[in-house]
Amino acid sequence: MLLRSSSARSWAHLVPDPPAKPNLGDRPRESYGGDRTARQRRSGGPVHPPESRTRSSDQDRRLVTEQLSPERPAAPTPVTPTPVPSPTTPPAPRRFVVASVPTNHPYVRGIGAPGTWAGDAIRRLPDPLPDPGDPGRWWPHAVLDPAWIRANADRIDLVHTHFGAESLPTGRLAAALAEMRRLRIPLVHTVHDLSNPQLLDQRGHEADLDLLLAHAAAVVTLTPGAATEVARRWGRTARVIAHPAVLDPAGRTTVGAPPPAALVVGVHLRDLRPGIDGETAVATLVGAVRALRADGVDAVARVIVNDRVREPEVLERLRAVVADAADLVRTDGHAAARILVRPRVDDAELEREVADLDVALLPYRHGTHSGWVELCHDLGVPVVGPAVGYAHEQHPQEYVVAKDGPAALAEALTTAAARGTRPGTHARRTLVERRAQQRRADRPGIALAHHEVYAAAVDAARVGTRADAPFGDRA
Repeated sequence: MLLRSSSARSWAHLVPDPPAKPNLGDRPRESYGGDRTARQRRSGGPVHPPESRTRSSDQDRRLVTEQLSPERPAAPTPVTPTPVPSPTTPPAPRRFVVASVPTNHPYVRGIGAPGTWAGDAIRRLPDPLPDPGDPGRWWPHAVLDPAWIRANADRIDLVHTHFGAESLPTGRLAAALAEMRRLRIPLVHTVHDLSNPQLLDQRGHEADLDLLLAHAAAVVTLTPGAATEVARRWGRTARVIAHPAVLDPAGRTTVGAPPPAALVVGVHLRDLRPGIDGETAVATLVGAVRALRADGVDAVARVIVNDRVREPEVLERLRAVVADAADLVRTDGHAAARILVRPRVDDAELEREVADLDVALLPYRHGTHSGWVELCHDLGVPVVGPAVGYAHEQHPQEYVVAKDGPAALAEALTTAAARGTRPGTHARRTLVERRAQQRRADRPGIALAHHEVYAAAVDAARVGTRADAPFGDRA
């Protein structure tokens, strides 16, 4: 997943558009086939066939060049919500008190659905803070401590872990799980990270997964590919429940500033954590922009990075890569490759930075799923990234996989831009509103799916088994 702190969000069914003239500014050029796969992992909403994609890369490139012209005024098109019934309320809903690890995180908030019977039947305890003087920090999580488990056994029905085991002292996870097993408190584990993006050496993370998946009464993950790997490596059957919205689907989402003439490709490197390959991403992006400009596409590269990073020497090399591209100049005299080094920003500013892009480039070295993909989905920004983990399965038609090298990246950026909408346009706003509508429709089904998982885990633990196999057995 994307972030681990509660102070920054984890960033990490639509109806087809009517035919329209090929102008990026006045229509959503979105392929809804990707949403089809996600919808099949959720519970509600109609499923529509994917839009045909038979254009050649040359046609995509001509379309992108054409789309960079100013947007023509478009009459507002009202978005009519499609009513999706909530799951039928049972006569006596089972209620569960859950200790989530962590609770105060956008993903965990997203899997609830207040106002629906399944959402209201689940109460999550607040995170016990390890340091009251630092209320924004939940790690190392106190729930994963045998003493906390003993003291709170009568208050909780189960523990649901997501991430954070890497912050525990050696031996504490095993001790906490053993105490849960002794007291028959079931564990549900959601496999976000088969490869931890916060770490280079994965041996400790893999040992934690061995423990969690051996003890879990039920397992959840986000994509079919991850579920297949979980089955292969641990012999566990994981229920696939799609990632919920990152942004509040009931709130107002930014759609970006009015677009410049250029095609803006942005890459956020954040604090250069181990899972980010900033040097390869920036060098390849600059090369791709050079290739696009040589083909007549007015493309620019926007590199954004925090001023406080884990590897300051890498940041200096990134500055040098961008400086070496000083010959890439637009007709207005501005550089076509720029790097912005700025302090870490709040959620609202981060959303604005992403919304201002035509295409977002993911700089991943390794990982499994991506909250950033979900953020871009909510903001209507198409994504280009490497074939790393299973992030490309989250919204397949919005994620264009780029092969190695500037030429391959240039082609992938062209494909993504041809599918996308321009920031600040009516088309982008319509797309964002439609996605928010579908996110709202998805919430009751996501809450119901978790309620079902919790019920199965509690029932299995009571009789000393697990939901998908004999409790404690390992394939």
